[in-house]
Amino acid sequence: MPRDFRSQDPKYARRSPFRETRPSDMPAYEDRPSRAKLFWRRQKRLIRPGIVLLVIAGLFGVGARLLYDAASEERFAPFRAKLIAMEPLPIHHIIINGRGITSEDSIFQALGTSIGQPIFGFSVEEARKKIDDLPFVDHSTVERRMPDTVVVTLTERTPIAVWQRHGHFSLINRAGEEVPDQGMTGKNAQAFLQLPLVVGDGANQFAASIIDDLTKEPDVKQHVTALVRVGNRRWDATLKNGVTVKLPAGEEAAAFKRLSFYQTSMHLLDRPVISIDMRSPDQMVIRLPPTPPPASSDATTSPASVSNQTTHTHD
Repeated sequence: MPRDFRSQDPKYARRSPFRETRPSDMPAYEDRPSRAKLFWRRQKRLIRPGIVLLVIAGLFGVGARLLYDAASEERFAPFRAKLIAMEPLPIHHIIINGRGITSEDSIFQALGTSIGQPIFGFSVEEARKKIDDLPFVDHSTVERRMPDTVVVTLTERTPIAVWQRHGHFSLINRAGEEVPDQGMTGKNAQAFLQLPLVVGDGANQFAASIIDDLTKEPDVKQHVTALVRVGNRRWDATLKNGVTVKLPAGEEAAAFKRLSFYQTSMHLLDRPVISIDMRSPDQMVIRLPPTPPPASSDATTSPASVSNQTTHTHD
């Protein structure tokens, strides 16, 4: 029986099929990580988001504290003084929202600052209080928007006229409704002096349209002191010098335009007349004051010499 010499050969070694087929450059297997290493790896993954959250919470807390201090003038005043002393941030923009009938000059005066002034150089709380005290302002907000903008937002009361009826005065809006919380004191008293006056029953319902027509002719508007509703169908305009202008029904805009033309060409509204009748669309009747009698000792003054004179002007 032949002998097998492979088992006696020292160079011969039995290898497993896997090792015989594994490439020579394949890395050797590492040992499995311990439980401690796996635990710390998981903890690192949890700790990193926690640190980020703590940083964000800290920044939020600092910001909230600054806003809390800024809301109180007493607490924020020392901090604002330090900011101004360090480096003043100039105001480049002042934005006013919601302004209708309140003048810009009055808002800037109440605000207490202007373009080019330090943004921390005024008190937001004091500015808001002064703006709220303006005649047509119901309430307001004042904000600093860093680095160079101040924003003022108004909520106005919207009266357009003072309505006089049976000796009673009230503020009315465009719909003819009385503005609530009114009286002859405080802000309402100032409003009474600045708004146009409409007089008579039903004047409140038609005030908006005639005031709009009058506003389009500023040369006429500056002479008008009151608009009187006549018979609930048409208007008379009373001028500051006492002259009454009788306006045509439904043609107020055209009448104001004609008055503006005559005021520009002949200063009609400044002349000493008694009344101007414009009820006819193709003519204007001007009633003049009576002519004084001549200075004569023996002459008898006739009734015709002291009667009122009327001038007819055709367009």
